[in-house]
Amino acid sequence: MTEESTEQVQESVEVVEPGQEADPVATLTADLQRLQAEYANYRKRVERDRAVAHESAIGAVLTELLALLDDVDRAEQHGELTGGFKAVADQLNSITSRIGLEKYGTAGEAFDPQIHEALMHDESADVAVATATKILQPGYKYRERILRPARVAVTDPAAGE
Repeated sequence: MTEESTEQVQESVEVVEPGQEADPVATLTADLQRLQAEYANYRKRVERDRAVAHESAIGAVLTELLALLDDVDRAEQHGELTGGFKAVADQLNSITSRIGLEKYGTAGEAFDPQIHEALMHDESADVAVATATKILQPGYKYRERILRPARVAVTDPAAGE
């Protein structure tokens, strides 16, 4: 039952005046409906809390793996990832992607303080809006939750004179 049905049950309960006998079947039926509605709401709340706890646990584990993923990326950029280590790195990237970890941050995209952390600042006439011109450390998110913002160098448009 939903919250609407809970309200309907409460409205359908008859007010018994003193001296008038209440119908025991109607009273017990209303009590039963109210308890069913309360239980349904409780079950939904527990499921919602369980889902949030599950996502938080996965996010915490993925956050711990970010340093390892950064090391793997640096090794790959320097050409040091070969042989068996490359297979392990590919499998690690595959597993984290399958779980839902997304890497973001590309040079040239507009700077967004919600998902970027500015570490360096510069001005240039080549850009029209604040732009993340260099990605110093990629950002990661799990579903809609930012685990780590992308650390970037920002270039602002040059002030016109």
